[in-house]
Amino acid sequence: MHTAAQTARDVIEPESDETEFVFFSGKGGVGKSTVSCATATWLADNDYETLLVTTDPAPNLSDIFGQEIGHEVTAINDIDRLSAIEIDPDTAAEEYRQETIEPMRGLLDDEQIRAVEEQLNSPCVEEIAAFDNFVDFMDSPDYDVVVFDTAPTGHTIRLMELPSDWSAELEKGGSTCIGPAASMEERKADYERAIDTLQDGDRTAFSFVGKPEESSIDEIERSASDLAELGIESQLVVVNGYLPDTVCEDPFFEGKREDEQAVIDRVETEFDAQAMATYPLQPGEIAGLDLLSDVSGVIYDGNEATVDVGSGSEPDQELEFDSLADPDAVAEQFRPGDGTRYLFFTGKGGVGKSTIAATAATKLAQSGYETLVVTTDPAAHLQDIFGEPVGHEPKSVGQANLDVARIDQERALEEYREQVLGHVEEMYEQKEDTQIDVEAAIANVEEELESPCAEEMAALEKFVSYFQEDGYEIVVFDTAPTGHTLRLLELPSDWKGFMDLGSLTKGAAPASGDQYDEVIETMQDPERSSFAFVMYPEYTPMMEAYRAAEDLDDQVGIETSFVVANYLLPEEYGDNSFFANRRAQQQRYLGEIKNRFDVPMMLAPLRQDEPVGLDELQAFGAEITGLSDALDDKTKPVTQQ
Repeated sequence: MHTAAQTARDVIEPESDETEFVFFSGKGGVGKSTVSCATATWLADNDYETLLVTTDPAPNLSDIFGQEIGHEVTAINDIDRLSAIEIDPDTAAEEYRQETIEPMRGLLDDEQIRAVEEQLNSPCVEEIAAFDNFVDFMDSPDYDVVVFDTAPTGHTIRLMELPSDWSAELEKGGSTCIGPAASMEERKADYERAIDTLQDGDRTAFSFVGKPEESSIDEIERSASDLAELGIESQLVVVNGYLPDTVCEDPFFEGKREDEQAVIDRVETEFDAQAMATYPLQPGEIAGLDLLSDVSGVIYDGNEATVDVGSGSEPDQELEFDSLADPDAVAEQFRPGDGTRYLFFTGKGGVGKSTIAATAATKLAQSGYETLVVTTDPAAHLQDIFGEPVGHEPKSVGQANLDVARIDQERALEEYREQVLGHVEEMYEQKEDTQIDVEAAIANVEEELESPCAEEMAALEKFVSYFQEDGYEIVVFDTAPTGHTLRLLELPSDWKGFMDLGSLTKGAAPASGDQYDEVIETMQDPERSSFAFVMYPEYTPMMEAYRAAEDLDDQVGIETSFVVANYLLPEEYGDNSFFANRRAQQQRYLGEIKNRFDVPMMLAPLRQDEPVGLDELQAFGAEITGLSDALDDKTKPVTQQ
């Protein structure tokens, strides 16, 4: 019988002369980039020509390997046979535009070229361009194995759906929302080949990485089921970051370890047809070749993990938590003025932003504010946090003044289709030009609405609609992981510009250009909107948040209002060198977060269990938000609806 390590190795090791593909996905922040890098390093060290590709819009391969990588295939220092690339969506989109237009310049007149350029200004181009890069790397004869470090699960599922979506779109011919179908026809065979390869279990291994937490494993189960519907088999589960037995010396951490081991037992039982591997939490961050070799040695060679605790580390300077937190300044960001207040919680996946958003919303509602909390994350788990089903339309979850909703992509798309077609039919009914073939025009719009790009516009329309919801003093957005959040917040201005060009379907969008202007202005107004980045105090989530905050300011004109430092180790537990090292590391990064962001900070401690249900959320909110003192004891401002 195979050991777990042998089975994991069997999953990723090539068995034929054709290029093979290994995908790693999972809830953000679970260590999938680390496991991807460790896997790619192991393959290269075992004499396989290996390419590591990240499709995550907020990549961190450069941080892990300690060298610049970027959008070009780059050889990794000190590792023969390993190269890597971080696909940049903006660069990929511009490359796609140029590759599409150049062959047409000698065939079309200036007016026709301008029409194609107009279509290629669609924000949808970024999706198909990044996907084109993805497909290109699935035809890479120069490599024995291509390892994909993918975006967090909800977006990975979307990526996996695209080959069949675009292949079906091209079957129709005519025009797509990103240009003439003829310009993409040569890619149709590539898309069909990608579908076949993804569904071929001998050439493609799909692997999930998760933390030893119920919510992380719940998401893996949901995603594995979604992949199965696409004909893609999940073959490996890596449970990453469990507490080593030897360091859990008090009831707090003993209890957390017992909970983690119960989750690992659950994975062994519920994923018994798949390979499984585990890797422990380390006293420091995993970066550099030695630690990557340790990770791969445990997963693929069956080695014992090296947990080098050493002696307790001291931070460069002692920081008093109370001196970092500024509850009054944070509470000021929550308080509505003369209209609805919009709160955005974003950050790297897995940093607890859904819990923080739900906690803030619950406490605000308890303080007397009519509050709506909405998730835009396709892999959201608000329903797990509240212990109640969360649907597409706002509904109460048993707390006075509190409603909850999630954007259901399928429902949003259906609503968008109905609204656009109704608007177009009404528009043509009012026209007196008998030369217009109304049925043909509507058929053209219906065709555009079948494009995969319509999903992005539908999600945007639903997002915009929450800025017109009546009756709420505060709307809290629990957003998708950082790269996708930035994309969502860029969309109003992107689509506004695109609609101004006069494209038929975009011009018939339910939201008018004026509404987009209002949304953009509202998000840019610090008196009406507050943006908070949630992170735990480690290098990768801090730097991802910092880069995203800079991009948000530069590209959208939105400034960060405050930050949330989550999962802080409690001082009263973990009295040994292992936790001393981790606590010192957190202290260093808390100081750096304070210096980099220079905004108020909210601090949230690591808990025995994640807060679930209204009672626990209320208690956690009283502990971390400062809202009890800052709002409950003050006169609630009068708001205008």
